[in-house]
Amino acid sequence: MNKWLLSRRAVMKAMLMGSTAPWVMQASAFASSSCDDRIVRFGGIISADATNPFATWHEFWPLVFTYDFLVGPDALHFDDRKGFARAWSVADDKLTWTFKIWPGTKWSDGQPATARDAAFTYNYLRNSIGKPDELNSGWNNTSGLENVESINALDDETLQIITKKPTRWAIDNQIMIVPEHIWKDISYADARSTFRNDPPLVGTGPMIVSEVQQDQFVILTPNKYFRGKAPATSGMILYCFKSADPIAQSLKTGEIDYGFFLTPAQWADLSKTPHIVVNESRIEQRDYLAFNTLSGKGAGSTKALQDPAFRDAIGYAIDQKAIVERARRGHADTGVGLVMPVATDYYSDLSDIRRHFDLAEASRRLDAAGYRDTNGDGVREDKEGKTFRLELICGASGNVEIPIAMVQFVAEWLGQIGIPVSVTQLEAGALQARYAAPENGGGSWDLLIDSNWLSTKTRDLLSLGNSKAIGSYNTSYWTNEKFDQLLSEIEVTVDLKESSKLVDQAVRLIYAEAPYIVLCYPTLLEARRSDCFDGWGTQDMVSMQSYFPLDRVKPVLR
Repeated sequence: MNKWLLSRRAVMKAMLMGSTAPWVMQASAFASSSCDDRIVRFGGIISADATNPFATWHEFWPLVFTYDFLVGPDALHFDDRKGFARAWSVADDKLTWTFKIWPGTKWSDGQPATARDAAFTYNYLRNSIGKPDELNSGWNNTSGLENVESINALDDETLQIITKKPTRWAIDNQIMIVPEHIWKDISYADARSTFRNDPPLVGTGPMIVSEVQQDQFVILTPNKYFRGKAPATSGMILYCFKSADPIAQSLKTGEIDYGFFLTPAQWADLSKTPHIVVNESRIEQRDYLAFNTLSGKGAGSTKALQDPAFRDAIGYAIDQKAIVERARRGHADTGVGLVMPVATDYYSDLSDIRRHFDLAEASRRLDAAGYRDTNGDGVREDKEGKTFRLELICGASGNVEIPIAMVQFVAEWLGQIGIPVSVTQLEAGALQARYAAPENGGGSWDLLIDSNWLSTKTRDLLSLGNSKAIGSYNTSYWTNEKFDQLLSEIEVTVDLKESSKLVDQAVRLIYAEAPYIVLCYPTLLEARRSDCFDGWGTQDMVSMQSYFPLDRVKPVLR
């Protein structure tokens, strides 16, 4: 991989800097003078291909560097990180939202970027609802727009959104604002499928996607019109790695300036390396054990999986502290409920109802629930007299990788309480096919260890229990009318304190029912070089929710 980076460096530098003859330069020269070109180089275990936000869910990077959200997720917690809007408010009726757009904003092609573009983006989606080609399959999707009454630009700097019911969707949605003059003539059918939105993209973010080589690299150039001033760097290259090993090596050699998805061993090694700063960031990921709660088509090997008492007992056989200390080597928070610690507005450690690791207690509860070892062979039987032997499926998820030790620990603990487990490891696509909705061929497994990384928005925090998300985020197939009712109430609650109370009720309900046992909340291990650029973050070196700090990173003065 390093040889590939070197051989490409001259070509990429020429594309960013305007040179016409990169092939005459020696790659080694660029390796030793990487600071001089002022190009920031990123690396992570990511993929890159599609650049159409209406057609892809997967290309958060690099699209987030080019397109603004109306209200960036970071903007709700950091005063100095904004989105397309610089300010917003809601009227006393809790229905009328007013957003003030940055004055004088321009698209990267020089055309004015106004509230009319924001209104177009939302109405383009909203007007597709109910049509055969409804725009419901990408980052820019129709979810939540059914609760909107109207969206209008009152003038170039003022956007008004009126909702049918009180809802935080107006500031919580993650729809990327696109230019009307690019998208107005694109049909819905093309927007969700054939329209490629080829580079160079036109956006209002600090960096514009200029070239994409599928799953290899993305070249981004500075937007000279960004907030009236171009970023201080000459550009950015985002490298797509398949594993963490070349990321760590490329940091050491100076081939990249920032890398993430490092392993604990690499992170520890890099912490001792000159000119490298390591960091550990809390993220929205949660690692969990899911039970197949289906009955009928796609059900697991035993009806016990459908029994909350059985699942609750299993919860006492899971040592989350050991998972953090031994499987994650300390780089995680202990798993509890659906809400992770980084979601500070909603997190609770559930101290009053929290299970504790106790194999004897797990065995006692299984006995009490009717799952005993009646013949003394060391293996329990279910209520139908069938001996337990559960299949646990796992595999790559595309998030912070789940170490195999975590899977082995869970299988070992269950074996100690008389429930043997066989493990099936699958590739990412095959794993997703197994937990797809039963009507799409999914199911017929017993246990699943997987991860989920969305956002701190309420709909994402509670997605694992949403009956409408079965086959996607709701991997346990669990349904509960009370939980869905709480979701509906949360959707129409604007007040943060009231919303937090409802979320807490939902979290407690699903914790008691135990379709999931949350194992841990892993942290993101990242590192950057300190010899080329200043202005990185402190709390989070690089935001996983926006383009921060690429809007303000600057070359080191020499």
